[in-house]
Amino acid sequence: MAEAAAALGQFDFAGDDHVVPFQVEGLDVRGRAVQLGPMLDAILERHHYPAPVARLLAEVVVLTVLLGTSLKFDGKFTVQTKGDGPVDLLVADFSTPENVRAYARFDQALLNKAIESGETEPEQLLGKGVLAFTIDQGKFSQPYQGIVALDGTTLEEIAGVYFRQSEQIPTRVRLAAAELFDRDDAGKPRHRWRAGGLVAQFLPEAPERMRQPDLHGGDGDTGNRPHGEDDAWVEARSLVETIDADELTDPLVGTERLLFRLFHERGVRVYEPRAVFDRCSCSRDKIKGVLKGFSAEEIEASQENGEIAVTCEFCSTTYRFEPAELQPAE
Repeated sequence: MAEAAAALGQFDFAGDDHVVPFQVEGLDVRGRAVQLGPMLDAILERHHYPAPVARLLAEVVVLTVLLGTSLKFDGKFTVQTKGDGPVDLLVADFSTPENVRAYARFDQALLNKAIESGETEPEQLLGKGVLAFTIDQGKFSQPYQGIVALDGTTLEEIAGVYFRQSEQIPTRVRLAAAELFDRDDAGKPRHRWRAGGLVAQFLPEAPERMRQPDLHGGDGDTGNRPHGEDDAWVEARSLVETIDADELTDPLVGTERLLFRLFHERGVRVYEPRAVFDRCSCSRDKIKGVLKGFSAEEIEASQENGEIAVTCEFCSTTYRFEPAELQPAE
C-alpha cells in the first residue's frame, strides 16, 4: 500500500518518537527525519550513563532509527561500533516494524581521564575501530553486513562513507543530541534527553542524472566539488548542512517545521509518520533456551545463592532461574 503524502499544514505534526519520511521533488531527494524524546530518555536513564556516553549512544540510536525504518521487510537492522577509545562498544538495533533497543559499554577510568582532558568529542571517545551496519532478514536469509572504519571523523561523516561505498547513493546524514533541564508540571527540576536527525539521499528517476561523482585528483578536479556532481544534489546537500544541532533537538521546532524551513522553496512533501518504541526483544523463554544449552559444569559455575540470574544488557531486566529448571527432561 503506497504511503500518502501531504503538504505541511494538512495534518497534525508527528511529534516526538515518530520518523517522518519526506520527498523534495524539485531536487530528486528523499529522506527521513526524526526527533526522539521520551523513548530515548527511557533508554538512557535506565542505565544512568555519564553524559558523554549518553550523548554518543543517542546519536547511534537516531542513526539506527533513521535507517531501520527504511526496511521494506520483516527483520532487524543493527548499528554497532567497536573501538579502542573510552567507549569501546555501542549497539543499537531496530526490529521491524517499530522496536528499538540500545546499550553502551565504556571504561570508567579512561572516560574520567578523557573528561578531565576535555577529549569528549564522539570521535575521541570511540577511538580507532569499526562501525558495522547489519541487516538480518531472519532464518531464511544470510545477514548482510557493511563495515566502515572509525577513523577520527564524526558519525555523520562515517555514515556517509557507508552509503557511498556500499550503496553508491549520494547521502548526507545529520545527527544531534542534547540535555534538557526544565521543570515538570509540579514545578520540580527535571532532566531529560532529546536527539534528532535527518538523512537525505539523491535518488533521481532520470537515468542520465544518476551518474556518480568522479574521484578527486583526476583531470578537471574542481577541489571543492567533485567533477560531474549534479546541481540538484549540490543544492540539497548545502541546505542540509545549514541545519544547526539545536534545530534537530528543539521541541518547539518539530520535524515537519524543520523540513519546511529547509526545502519549502522546492516543494517538500511529508509522508505518514512511523512511531518507534523502546522495546527489548529479550524474554524469559529465550534466555532459558540459551541456558539449557550450558553443560552441567557451566550451570554449576553460574549459580549464586542457589539460583542463576541473568540481566539483559539492553533493558536491564533480570531473569532468575532455579537450576532444576535447566535440567534436560528425562
